[in-house]
Amino acid sequence: MKLLYKPLGMIFGVLGGIIATAVFQRVWRLATGDSETPDATDPDSGWGEVALAAAAQGAIFAAVRAIVDRAGAKGFQKATGTWPG
Repeated sequence: MKLLYKPLGMIFGVLGGIIATAVFQRVWRLATGDSETPDATDPDSGWGEVALAAAAQGAIFAAVRAIVDRAGAKGFQKATGTWPG
């Protein structure tokens, strides 16, 4: 069963990354009013703005990935009767 879950886990990971990117961009737009996130190599972006964006993006990515991974594992358990881990 663990081998069966491996490809599903990879798909969940990619899906989680796509969702997390969309969530972060929306949160950043709502929080700052700016549709562009600061780039670390952009000379017009300040240290604080870059650090805040990176911290927010990391937190959102981790939370979304955990939610998607957990939902995938629970769905796998419901479908097969076995926990994937």
